[in-house]
Amino acid sequence: MIVSNRPFLYSPVVSGSGEHHKIIILTAPSGAGKTSITHHLLKKIPQLSFSISAATREARAGEVDGKDYYFITEEAFTEKIKASEFVEWEMVYEGKYYGTLKSELQRLWKQNRYPLLDIDVKGAIHVQQQYPKESLSVFIEPPSVKELRRRLISRGSESEESLQTRLNKAEYELSFISRFNKVVVNDDLEEACAETEALVRKFLNIPA
Repeated sequence: MIVSNRPFLYSPVVSGSGEHHKIIILTAPSGAGKTSITHHLLKKIPQLSFSISAATREARAGEVDGKDYYFITEEAFTEKIKASEFVEWEMVYEGKYYGTLKSELQRLWKQNRYPLLDIDVKGAIHVQQQYPKESLSVFIEPPSVKELRRRLISRGSESEESLQTRLNKAEYELSFISRFNKVVVNDDLEEACAETEALVRKFLNIPA
């Protein structure tokens, strides 16, 4: 189910080389289904490319630098912050930074691709503020906090303490829902994927 909040603008921002500088932003509380919808969009709309975030943590098994993340040192990350090289960034845990580099958006635009950002609510607001006309922001909303709790428990990876932390954060993030262009309630994943795809295609003027 789609709930419209703020209109998005259809006129593209075009650089001197004719690149259309549009951005798709997906955000949601943890467990709302954002990652699954991101994968659906990348599969169905080939003009989209996943925007790779920078991170200061160590790469996990199977992760590839430059594909999953740009793994950089904390010192390098903070230097890039000082140089205003990030569109958005956040220290998620002490010494653990994540962010979207301006150079990553430029890289994708130069390839005539539309960046797809899968980021948290705080980061999504920052990007939208910097690119108000060029971005479509979609908030993926769980049907209820009770259902969100069930989904998080079903992962089998949460302690009671971490579960409550995630739920508290989710309730906080839900308070910003009116800041985004569109809201898609994910009470059925297939339907939510289709609705989000339709919104993205309309914004980018890409027929089904």
